[in-house]
Amino acid sequence: MTPAKTISTTARKTAAENSPAAQATTSTRRPWIKKTPVEVVLDQIRKQEEKVSELREDLTREERELSKLQQAKKILEST
Repeated sequence: MTPAKTISTTARKTAAENSPAAQATTSTRRPWIKKTPVEVVLDQIRKQEEKVSELREDLTREERELSKLQQAKKILEST
C-alpha cells in the first residue's frame, strides 16, 4: 500500500468517527417512546394553535405600526 492510500484511509476513519451517527451512539439520549396516532394528531393541533397565536400577536403589532404610520401620513399631507 502506498502512503497516499494510507492517509486517505486514515482520513476516512477520522471522518467516520466524527460523524453525527458515531456521536449519537455515544451520547445519552432519552429512549424513544412511540406515540399513538391520536397523540400525534393532538400534538400537531397544539403546535398549530401556538403558531396561530404567535401570528395573531405579530399581526396585532403590525396593525398598530401601520396605524401610527397612517396617522403620520395624514399629518404630513395636511401641511
